[in-house]
Amino acid sequence: MDRLIGIITILLRQDKITAPELASRFEVSRRTINRDIETICQAGIPLVTTQGRGGGISIAEGYKISSSLLTSEELQAIFAGLGGMDSISERPVSTSVQERLSGRGGPASCADTFVIDLASHYRLTLPQKLERIKAAIQERRCLAFQYFSAKGECRRIIEPYRLVFQWAAWYVWGYCQIREDFRLFKLNRLWNLEVLPNIFEPRPLPEPSFGPDFSGETLRLKAVFSPEQTHRLVEEYGLDCYTRNADGNLMLERDFVHYDNMREWILSFGDRVYVLEPERLRADLRRQAENLLKAYQET
Repeated sequence: MDRLIGIITILLRQDKITAPELASRFEVSRRTINRDIETICQAGIPLVTTQGRGGGISIAEGYKISSSLLTSEELQAIFAGLGGMDSISERPVSTSVQERLSGRGGPASCADTFVIDLASHYRLTLPQKLERIKAAIQERRCLAFQYFSAKGECRRIIEPYRLVFQWAAWYVWGYCQIREDFRLFKLNRLWNLEVLPNIFEPRPLPEPSFGPDFSGETLRLKAVFSPEQTHRLVEEYGLDCYTRNADGNLMLERDFVHYDNMREWILSFGDRVYVLEPERLRADLRRQAENLLKAYQET
């Protein structure tokens, strides 16, 4: 049953696939795939097989899947997810899928309950990057690009394996030929993207770890924030992240893994925060304040 559902899912995602490709993907014989195709047809889903070059197995054109197979909650989840993908796609798919589901899911209760925008203000550049990277992953072609990081600018060549959305941003995860290791690259720092003609042989993939690196010594931040910054503290660290002093100011104590992240976060508050610890950060802020004062006095 899992294999049958898998075959149907593949045929819904792409127009056509050959029996040998299905046999290889599910690690079964071609004869087993042929029996699966017959079973799917007997279940009422019309599959068409075309011979010759460019041939393969496909779902009959115009066929619509019965929406009775899905609950209202499942339809909501499907259309919410598809709407999010449409926001970063050059070829939206939610309308065509809705038509395949016999037109069900069109009312606002299904389509408009959740609005997911995965592009934000990068919608002019992000869809093109995603389409090219997705094609490179499917065709197993290397990517070359200029990458901008805190350590500077460099050209990278990678073997792409995954597109990842997390921390409110898009990333590509792949094997960096320069660093000889798997790396996560933020798409908004990635420019002059080029899909190379050479095809790479897929590597054994490690268990993906897309989260931040929490190894190493933690740094304790102790700082006092003005009451006007309550919304930011609650948004980023929750309602219980601070205590309120007698004067109304907010005391926050929190561990950070990376000093640069802690420093940049504190700097984003301007003069609405006073750092008590660590002393390294206090000294850093003093130096920056002195440099800013000097720069503006000179002009």
